[in-house]
Amino acid sequence: MSESTTRPRRLSMPKLTRRLTNVIIHVDDDKSEPVTPASVPSRPSYRLKLDEQAISNWKKHITPEKNDVDSIENDIVHHTITTLCRGVYNVDAWAIYQATAHSVRDRLLEDWNITQEALHKQNPKRCYYLSMEFLLGRALDNALNSLHVKDNYKESVKNLGFNLEDLLSQEKDPALGNGGLGRLAACYMDSAATQDYPTWGYGLRYQYGIFKQIIKDGYQTEMPDYWLNFNNPWEFPRTDIRYEVRFGGYVATKVNEKGESRMSWEGGSKVQAMAYDMPIPGFNTKFCGNIRLWASKPLNTFDFDSFNAGDYDRSVAEQNNAQNLTSVLYPNDNHLVGKELRLKQEYFFVCASLQDIIHRFKRAKCPWKDFPSKVAIQMNDTHPTLAVPELQRILVDIEGLDWDDAWNIVTHTFGFTNHTVLPEALERWSVPLMEKILPRHMQIIYDINLFFLQKVEKKYLGDRELLKRVSIIEESSPQQVRMAHLAVVGSHKVNGVAALHSDLIKKHLFSDFIKYYGPEKFINITNGITPRRWLYQANPGLRDLITKALGGSEQWVTHLDLLEGLKQYADNSEFQEQWAAVKLDNKRRLAEWIKDNLNVSVDPHALFDIQVKRIHEYKRQLMNILGVIYRYKQLKKMSAQELDEAVSRVVIFGGKAAPGYYIAKLVIKLINSVADVVNQDEDIENKLKVIFIPDYNVSRAELIIPASDISQHISTAGTEASGTSNMKFVLNGGLILGTVDGANIEIAEQIGQENIFMFGVLADEVDDLRHQQKYHGLMVDEQLQVVIDAIQSGEFGDASVFAPLINTLTYG
Repeated sequence: MSESTTRPRRLSMPKLTRRLTNVIIHVDDDKSEPVTPASVPSRPSYRLKLDEQAISNWKKHITPEKNDVDSIENDIVHHTITTLCRGVYNVDAWAIYQATAHSVRDRLLEDWNITQEALHKQNPKRCYYLSMEFLLGRALDNALNSLHVKDNYKESVKNLGFNLEDLLSQEKDPALGNGGLGRLAACYMDSAATQDYPTWGYGLRYQYGIFKQIIKDGYQTEMPDYWLNFNNPWEFPRTDIRYEVRFGGYVATKVNEKGESRMSWEGGSKVQAMAYDMPIPGFNTKFCGNIRLWASKPLNTFDFDSFNAGDYDRSVAEQNNAQNLTSVLYPNDNHLVGKELRLKQEYFFVCASLQDIIHRFKRAKCPWKDFPSKVAIQMNDTHPTLAVPELQRILVDIEGLDWDDAWNIVTHTFGFTNHTVLPEALERWSVPLMEKILPRHMQIIYDINLFFLQKVEKKYLGDRELLKRVSIIEESSPQQVRMAHLAVVGSHKVNGVAALHSDLIKKHLFSDFIKYYGPEKFINITNGITPRRWLYQANPGLRDLITKALGGSEQWVTHLDLLEGLKQYADNSEFQEQWAAVKLDNKRRLAEWIKDNLNVSVDPHALFDIQVKRIHEYKRQLMNILGVIYRYKQLKKMSAQELDEAVSRVVIFGGKAAPGYYIAKLVIKLINSVADVVNQDEDIENKLKVIFIPDYNVSRAELIIPASDISQHISTAGTEASGTSNMKFVLNGGLILGTVDGANIEIAEQIGQENIFMFGVLADEVDDLRHQQKYHGLMVDEQLQVVIDAIQSGEFGDASVFAPLINTLTYG
């Protein structure tokens, strides 16, 4: 990152403009200023106008791609030779995957361009989904299914000497997300495209993702996820789409030509945000959505003076500092430097996205008052909340609107999705840090808060405690900016993500805002999943069985209510056998993967009991593994006959713990230590196996979920906002063992209480139970004591390692 002034011998980015041909040209103008960062336009200010003859010539050469086997083979060979510079003498599976992906991408781009041209002409209201995460999964299989060309591609690559399944396995999962937040965003993008909604996603192009999880001596070890080391054929670098982003500096007061005082944010340092586009195909439609990701680039890539002076590190320091912004998802913020990087990352994201959204809006030449009727921006959790003061800053400081008109636009543009019920999980930023990194935004937040509190005070005279509770600024030491409060105040709608969650945030988290705004502002939108990936793609055996049973139509893929038609087969023995055969095939597939990758043999006829999700105390993987230990101790006591009659069980865990989350990482260690003992104990005759699947991601979920007999969704009641993995498991015919929490409740309402195993206290009973344990103590259950004794005896390794885990049980 650099100051706005530049030494003359620094090499800056060239001056660019984009024409309708998408050709990037250098602008040579003897009268222009020297090319410096300040003179590099963020976006082109004009486009080349083609005459009718030129347009006709263009259209003459735009011919649809053919999808017959011979044409597909020709395209794959063409890309192998011309795109990859490979030939028949040195081709391999990776090269053919790349060539195949490029040929599929060509077909996607036809739909993408048709979609963008239609949107440009129609100028409809557009939705923009701001999310720090997009957990997309592999793209090739999804695109083949969406375009309905998979069978022909399978035959084509076979004719060229390869197997399509082998090619699919070559693709790396994009490291753009971590858990349910990112997967939800990806499912929304698929759903929006499938329903022809003009929706774009905005996020960050992380160089190394969150991390690659390696299990070493039972512990989670974090490594960079080098997912971009090899070319990603599904993204398009938009070298002509760049926006400047400022950090630090100061706020000056300037008088405009009307004699009005305006604030101006100046000085500090700047980086560039460069766009990368990823097309998102709809299913059974020509509509193609888009996710635009931002990568941080330096304004000046190279300092020649430093290089010539022998200071090679300094010569590229600006480049390295800029790239740090989009290196890693959720950098560790246990220290001040990490907090600063994360705050910069969040602002960089919303600043670039809003500039792009506004650029597109201005192109239609609509007045500012029409902005909310043309633009809807949904904030996925609190990470994009800086978009609220940023849009206000742009409208007031740059576009010259008065405060009230600008604020009216802002509050009619944004919607906010809340994803937590835990007050301690809500994002906060210290005021001193905000003033250092974003001085103008801090001023705007103060003003937003002042005007909001004045309105609250007018309605509730003398209620000072209410003002404290709803204030955007928390009066702690140091003061904190409550990002959830800012999001609520700056949005026209706030939604929870499951019926219980929405009820809880109304009663507890945002109860004071309900009092002021009324209940209409707060709504429930239960999270969902895309059946295209989680059944149609992940479970082809079940897909084909369902399609056949429903008369051969795939209409159910976009209308899941049609699955009601399967009820007539519930007691059909032939259908039951076919269903069971599909399940067994999926379990065999997973068992083979476990053997090949973990060198553990599991019986596919055993009951597969699965819990795969982010490792966290509230998700209670600890309770699950304690239950496994108790089951193991019971098996050890059984007679030969009892053991023979026991149901064989394979307990499968998967998920990542945050790098700084010590207790969660200890849970992973305990799971692996228990697995080491149980899996080698011949006395229990393979009646119990414990498996931890490392580096859990979307592709592994597609392998695991169809193989489940039982899946566990056992969060402490009132802590899981929704959960979506429960939906994926039940859609694939698995049974749920769960607490009365999140979307489990709504699933039970749909499928019937008799088809789901629910246990535990209710959400409104949890606080009483905690209070009772804290102040009166609870006797440790004798079954739990057996488990604690086994751990403390060293049966699963050094007992002192697990002492902090035991303390969470005995002392809280």
